[in-house]
Amino acid sequence: MTVDLGRAEADAVRSRVEAEILPRTLGEFVRERAQTLGSATVGHWFDTGEQLTYRDLDEAADRLAASLLRVGVRKGTHVAVALPNIAAYPISWIAIARIGAVMVPVNTTYTGEELQFILGDSDAQFCIVNAGMLDQFASISELPALLSLDRIIVHGAETAPDGMLSWSALLEAGEGAFDPPVDVEPSDLLNLQYTSGTTGFPKGCMLTHDYWMLIACHVEYQIGFEGDACNVLIWQPFFYMDPMWQFLLAMRRGGTAYVAGRMSLSRFHDWLRDYPIHYCIYPEPALKQLEPSPRDREYALRYISVFSWREEARREVEDRLGVVARECFGMTEVGMATFVPQSATHIAYQRSCGVVLPYRELRVVDGEGRDVPEGEVGELWIAGRAILLGYYKRPQANAETFTGRWFHSGDLCRRDAQGYYYIVGRIKDMIKRSGENIAAIEVEAALRAIPDVEEAAVVAVPDPLRREEVKAYLKLREGVAPDQVPPEMVIEHCRTRLAAFKLPRYVAYQDGDFPRTGSRKIAKQVLKDQLQDLRIGSYDFQDKLWR
Repeated sequence: MTVDLGRAEADAVRSRVEAEILPRTLGEFVRERAQTLGSATVGHWFDTGEQLTYRDLDEAADRLAASLLRVGVRKGTHVAVALPNIAAYPISWIAIARIGAVMVPVNTTYTGEELQFILGDSDAQFCIVNAGMLDQFASISELPALLSLDRIIVHGAETAPDGMLSWSALLEAGEGAFDPPVDVEPSDLLNLQYTSGTTGFPKGCMLTHDYWMLIACHVEYQIGFEGDACNVLIWQPFFYMDPMWQFLLAMRRGGTAYVAGRMSLSRFHDWLRDYPIHYCIYPEPALKQLEPSPRDREYALRYISVFSWREEARREVEDRLGVVARECFGMTEVGMATFVPQSATHIAYQRSCGVVLPYRELRVVDGEGRDVPEGEVGELWIAGRAILLGYYKRPQANAETFTGRWFHSGDLCRRDAQGYYYIVGRIKDMIKRSGENIAAIEVEAALRAIPDVEEAAVVAVPDPLRREEVKAYLKLREGVAPDQVPPEMVIEHCRTRLAAFKLPRYVAYQDGDFPRTGSRKIAKQVLKDQLQDLRIGSYDFQDKLWR
């Protein structure tokens, strides 16, 4: 009988993870790492040259926590953080964590309207904001009820605007080792992480300290680090979940997080060559930027995470760079759920997301919540330690996405006889663009706000670089011609309501009524099936032409 080496490795990972006693809180984890690693470099923001040691990070977080407490941040206080990829981000996160307060990460590309929604919906009582975003804040028609000017903390300005607080001044004024006045527990809320989830406008996932300690542990074991591999490249913005767990991963390994200010495909391999980076999330389009060269094996890189890559690309990146490329499945709501072990070479080049991780339980169910037989497709349900507590102030969403302790992922999945899982699609109407989840309903709402647009339908268009692009179909009011609502007008309208990553790339005009379902909903699949190439007949904003 052939032994499945991948399953054997997964069993060994389970034993090791379940035997480990995780740090109780983020603050305690950072303190222990600082005491152990002291003067080692924990973060290197190479675009600006900024560096922090483990001790620097620990002490800065203490000072900021003391000052935040002094100005009114308490356990349970919601603190929005709108910062780019700078050292102030992890310092602020850890300081907030030490108090027992809750961080609300804010996308720095949001418009004033989107900022107003997030700040209000999250009940933010304080906000740490980069000086470069003050114009966006100025465009907010009215600050939410719980937020006032004297609770806005500005980073990156020599002096804070009148009435606001200075992040640098608070950091400098903080004193000594910080001891929280109220104990912080593993089950305490740490992040209110906004995501479009599976449908609708953004919802705040309530994530605990234990969530973040477990996700960092999961990632370390699922990657299968060996020897002294410890350094991590971070290129996504810190307001997403991935850079946060990647930073914690580097700390668990006793390594350095090398942080880019922003993603650049043209510079990506220079980063890998210039710095001793052992692990990163590797975007498939970057491989096409790299011409074969004898220098391909000069990188320190040893492990990469890949998502939905073609089989040919998976083989190529391993052969050329000499790395282990493996897939996994995770989402903001549950952290990590599955992984492809290093030893599972028989499955590594397929589009499997692997086997279940420790502290996770999975079911594949039909529309009635009944388990489907092996090999059949159903919705993936997930349960286990430290998944989200629920969506903040969303009782209806919580009722729809939980059955008892089981979270409904919204992903279509199948499981084979060996226990490997395969994600085959999404139930809900979402577009995945460059790692961003875009809810079609949100873009459609912005489009319908155009006076001469009667209805709008938004669909995903496959794209080799960004995975999917956004296409908008517009049904205009009777008697209105397309040249009266030209594409340029559409995009300028959307810019005032949507972040740049949500803007449609393609716009098409619907001739007559949309195809409909029996309940009169727009039949989007019929729309998509009408064209072999969904770009045809639409205006392409990137290439500035009609397809």
